[in-house]
Amino acid sequence: MNDFIEPVRWFASISGMIAATVVALDWGRRDTGWAMALFCLSALAWITGAVLMRDWALGSQNIVLLGIDLLGVYRYLIRDPEPGEA
Repeated sequence: MNDFIEPVRWFASISGMIAATVVALDWGRRDTGWAMALFCLSALAWITGAVLMRDWALGSQNIVLLGIDLLGVYRYLIRDPEPGEA
């Protein structure tokens, strides 16, 4: 099982760092939206790792973060921007 958990945790960690960097660089709505989608994948990987490790605090935190990330995907990739927001 450890052979499966470690790559999942590393993917979660690295993808979260990449997404945070893209958001911090503020390259625009579309890139921020894709960074939020990457945050969703990161949260799903953390949830998977948390379930396998039985780390309920980490899992519950990432369930909440996944909801926030999905809101970001909606805001930046799906919803039409308000005038002056683009």
